[in-house]
Amino acid sequence: MHLKQLFAVAPVALAVLALPCQAGPCSKDIERVQVLIDARLNAIAASGPSADQSAAAQLHRQPTPRSMAEAESRLGELSPDTIAKVSEAMSRARAADGAGDKDGCDRALAEIQGHLGR
Repeated sequence: MHLKQLFAVAPVALAVLALPCQAGPCSKDIERVQVLIDARLNAIAASGPSADQSAAAQLHRQPTPRSMAEAESRLGELSPDTIAKVSEAMSRARAADGAGDKDGCDRALAEIQGHLGR
């Protein structure tokens, strides 16, 4: 490829690669609510009873918010119904954000906050 062709193609390629990186209309709100979810799970974990270490924990894997929520559910600190509703609403918020639907995203995030008592 000639140098002139490279200089002509490079800016177009860079612009095309940057397109998928654009944040949706409520990406920051989703991030903020995820921080609230994580904080709530951490507060519950810190104040509640402990459980035995699972086999998965012995495989040097980091816990995820979902695995923490499932463990807390088994201890009776967070109901499985609440976990399912929050997870489903977060999926809807991310899908709405990807589709550019700010109103749909805001409704899903408000639902999450209602389930978390905020």
